[in-house]
Amino acid sequence: MATTTTTAAAYDTPEGVDVRGRYDPEFAAILTRDALAFVAALHREFRGAVRHAMERRRDAQRRYDAGELPQFDPATRFVREGEWTCAPPPPAVADRTVEITGPAEPRKMVINALNSGAKVFMADFEDALSPTWENLMQGQVNLRDAVAGTITYHDATRGRTYRLNDQTAKLFVRPRGWHLPEAHVLIDGEPALGCLVDFGLYFFHNHAAFRAGQGDGFGPFFYLPKMEHSREARIWNGVFERAEAAAGIARGSVRATVLVETLPAAFQMDEILHELRDHSAGLNCGRWDYIFSYVKTFRAHPDRLLPDRALVGMTQHFMRSYSHLLIRTCHRRGVHAMGGMAAQIPIKDDAAANEAALELVRKDKLREARAGHDGTWAAHPGLIPAIREVFEAHLGGRPNQIDTSVDVTITEEDLVQPPSGARTVDGLRLNVRVGVQYLAAWLAGSGSVPLYSLMEDAATAEISRVQNWQWLRHAADLDAGGVRVRATPDLLVRVLQEEMARVEEEVGAERFRNGRYAEAGKVFAKQCVAPELDDFLTLDAYNLIVEHHPGAASPCKL
Repeated sequence: MATTTTTAAAYDTPEGVDVRGRYDPEFAAILTRDALAFVAALHREFRGAVRHAMERRRDAQRRYDAGELPQFDPATRFVREGEWTCAPPPPAVADRTVEITGPAEPRKMVINALNSGAKVFMADFEDALSPTWENLMQGQVNLRDAVAGTITYHDATRGRTYRLNDQTAKLFVRPRGWHLPEAHVLIDGEPALGCLVDFGLYFFHNHAAFRAGQGDGFGPFFYLPKMEHSREARIWNGVFERAEAAAGIARGSVRATVLVETLPAAFQMDEILHELRDHSAGLNCGRWDYIFSYVKTFRAHPDRLLPDRALVGMTQHFMRSYSHLLIRTCHRRGVHAMGGMAAQIPIKDDAAANEAALELVRKDKLREARAGHDGTWAAHPGLIPAIREVFEAHLGGRPNQIDTSVDVTITEEDLVQPPSGARTVDGLRLNVRVGVQYLAAWLAGSGSVPLYSLMEDAATAEISRVQNWQWLRHAADLDAGGVRVRATPDLLVRVLQEEMARVEEEVGAERFRNGRYAEAGKVFAKQCVAPELDDFLTLDAYNLIVEHHPGAASPCKL
């Protein structure tokens, strides 16, 4: 954690709040005294419940490590079998056939995403954003201006100014998960909960614009990541109710889609929707993080080793079962069932390869539409026309297919069935090469990174490092071009050296030398050989991007 020299200006902070990020007049318009007081009130009210929920996560992991498998909770069977429904989707977001996702910063990307032709833009403070102070605060500035309709960006190199079109995507915001702190904001001497900083600042500055423009029940809209249990959804529901009451807006104005991106959450879908039933906007298949969570949940189970991650797609039984259960659950409860990410990006110098990639996207989205999903995600504007065509043709003029029931029976065994496929040294190499390059970019401030014709976020790095860790931990048998070798720390050292050389050749010696590749290689390798698997790579690396500015705030008033 770095500490910089004292600055002259300071944020106006309420009692017990200390802002340690760099002072900037533009940021000060976000970090007002009243906005910080709102965030602090949320933090103080809910921090105890969050700590309890995180401890319960650790308790569950200890049981999985001892051999227990995730299961449907007998105590909440009445919820799963009950005939209740969630609040109906607001008309403004009834059609979510294609949603584009991306970080809340840089500014031009926000404008392009809103203008992309997608129905929804999910502006991300989580996996697609490196949580530097500059990114977080500039992201809040960007979204404030986007909600107001005043956001512009002038590109001096191109002589072009970017503005919003008359018709734009509806804005959803994804705050960080419960586990992540915000080290630049201290509340009563401790780091604030990152998700409440993200949510609180955005809600405080923008709820009135949603109310004036669309009416009660029509926003703000959110995506909620990384939950493992309905008790965590209960906390979010409390946050929403507290925020609505403080703002004087009707209960149920805030709506949120929950990403089902952890294996334990797949056994809690009904319960999560039930907790959020007045605020729910459905569930989403966060499939990349779901694969990561499968490995993490079964880290002590040598009989559940993943094959090469490229082989872990939606045709694997446990992945297909999770998707079908999500659709059945959402439609039974009257809300959207959103599909997964299409991470492809246009291949500009190879028309044939680009068309082949687009065809893969079309097939994947047709599978989702036929299965019953109401919409899906894209990482790049170039994919949106093809995806809209697939979904709109299937829906035949309907905004969604929520009224379509899905008659499937998914068992506990279906959700945990081990995936099949080969484990190879080439798979180990790809994990190293992608993981190191992503982490280097993340440490340098970029959380959404194009790598090998795919737009990657933190989920890819997490899959890469936990799969390597799993193979090393259990000395997996790997195929090396017809020769069988064991996954060992020595093998990883050799592969890391060779792949770092390859990365340097691909990006160029100067860029490699001036970037954070060497540092990223060390952090990634340490994670892969750690005696105990860390919960999150980004949590371990977070201190490497924190910069405290002691003069940025008034003295902490405890």
